[in-house]
Amino acid sequence: QGQLAESGGELAQAGGSLRLSCAASGRSFSRYVMGWFRQAPGKEREFVAARDWSTGSTVYEDSVKGRFTISRDNAKNTEYLQMNSLKLEDTAVYYCAAGRGPLNYYTPSSYYYWGQGTQVTVSS
Repeated sequence: QGQLAESGGELAQAGGSLRLSCAASGRSFSRYVMGWFRQAPGKEREFVAARDWSTGSTVYEDSVKGRFTISRDNAKNTEYLQMNSLKLEDTAVYYCAAGRGPLNYYTPSSYYYWGQGTQVTVSS
């Protein structure tokens, strides 16, 4: 059984940066689709970004394009979400997820593995 564990969420100032980590264990996710989602209080879980590591295809939600970047350290079996130019509306619990492609990047139910989430709070 594979497991995902996010870390790196914390309180940050608007305009600042954070890097979230998603550590994978229990199996190789090297050729999976890895997605990032977020959920703010009272709102549904929404898509942030995804990369299909078997094809290299990468998709970002419009509001994070140019600010967020997905990367991976294969030696550490860890995926990262670099978040720059943070905005108040980026405040949410962030989740990483994994699923076998091809899949619908934008739909949470497409992903089989999920982490527990990490809280990102952006203050003014």
